Amino acid sequence: MVAPAAASAPPADRVAAPGPGLGAARRLAYGAFAIPLAMGALPLYVHLPKFYGEVFGVSLAALGVLLLALRAFDAILDPLLGAWSDRGSSRKRLIAWSAPVLAFGMIALFSPQVRGEGPLLAWMGAALAIVYLAYSLATINHNAWGAELSSDPDERTRITATREGLALAGVVAASVLPGILGGGGGEAAGLPRFAWLFAAIVAACLAVTLAAPQAPRAAEPPRPVVAGVADALSDGLFRRLLVVFALNGIAAAIPATLFLFYVADVLQAEGRQGWLLALYFVAGAAGLPMWTALAARAGKTAAWAASMVVAVVAFVWAALLGPGDVVAFAIVCVMSGAALGADLALPPSILADVIGRRGTMRSTGAYFGVWTLATKLNLALAAGIALPLLDALGYAPGSRDGDATLALAIVYAAVPCLLKLGALAALFSFSAASRRAA
Repeated sequence: MVAPAAASAPPADRVAAPGPGLGAARRLAYGAFAIPLAMGALPLYVHLPKFYGEVFGVSLAALGVLLLALRAFDAILDPLLGAWSDRGSSRKRLIAWSAPVLAFGMIALFSPQVRGEGPLLAWMGAALAIVYLAYSLATINHNAWGAELSSDPDERTRITATREGLALAGVVAASVLPGILGGGGGEAAGLPRFAWLFAAIVAACLAVTLAAPQAPRAAEPPRPVVAGVADALSDGLFRRLLVVFALNGIAAAIPATLFLFYVADVLQAEGRQGWLLALYFVAGAAGLPMWTALAARAGKTAAWAASMVVAVVAFVWAALLGPGDVVAFAIVCVMSGAALGADLALPPSILADVIGRRGTMRSTGAYFGVWTLATKLNLALAAGIALPLLDALGYAPGSRDGDATLALAIVYAAVPCLLKLGALAALFSFSAASRRAA
């Protein structure tokens, strides 16, 4: 529960966040920058391995090792970036600084000017490092800003739901635009053009978001960066929530990493990836109001738990599909996509409530830095384990061998469902601890 407001003026180390009733227009203005952040994430975590592996012939094992190393290094920086952001610089200013760097890095990443596996890996590593740094700084501060905009738990859910709804619009756009922009050359030809369009959208959405209200910041002397991280990690309830988030995140990251391979080689439906992704994310957007309403009625953890059950029941069937089962997989996409809205809107809102329990928002950036670290470790593990594992099992992009595609189907669908069940058990533990701490 959120600490009650004091009768007198709040101490200097407290952020007097605006109360309920922020307003739809302000929520939309704040959330606008989620569109390019989401648009950039999809190519990074879905298209990138296939782009460098299939178009340029870089081995999956090499890609997996490089992605694991870069994502792990990037993730380690996130808590430090978050705590550094808490030292007083405006969230808006930090986002404005990171935006052009992000746009430049994305263009470089999908327009490599070298050839040969070694030079390509070096180019990809350098460009991806630039993208990750800018993306992390923007994401951490955008999320922390949202948590600071209101002290009301239900308004926090509305803020995160608005942000994630706009993010889903960005993801839907990113799922279809590479194919459209590529024309006859397909998604591979469209990705460099997409990167240039992405840069323009970054500029437009940044202008809108900078017009949103800036939440008050704590009027206190800057603290050492490490102290901010330690403050977040000392919160036992936050650590429990991180376990839930990590298990649930790995369960989502494995299918995201393998989606293009699954559609092309298990379903043998090359060319239909874009609309299947769009279907999944449109279903996620459509489900957002339902999960927001359920959270207000039954509680956020109960709503999140219900969404996990829906996701497992729907997605496990993907392990049993084969060539030509596109309609069946589309149904899986709709059902599991409907559960996605809860995964996007509820965890950040729950995190804001956990931070608010302490009666201070001074370490908001550090909390979200650790949170972003967990997100990226999830993705690093998905790429660093799943891709080399499939390589060892004899699967290669374009393979139609029965044993290889069966291994792909199991790793893609069955393993994530087991992880999701683990997340559900951890969520029950978090909920019990939260009630005891109330």
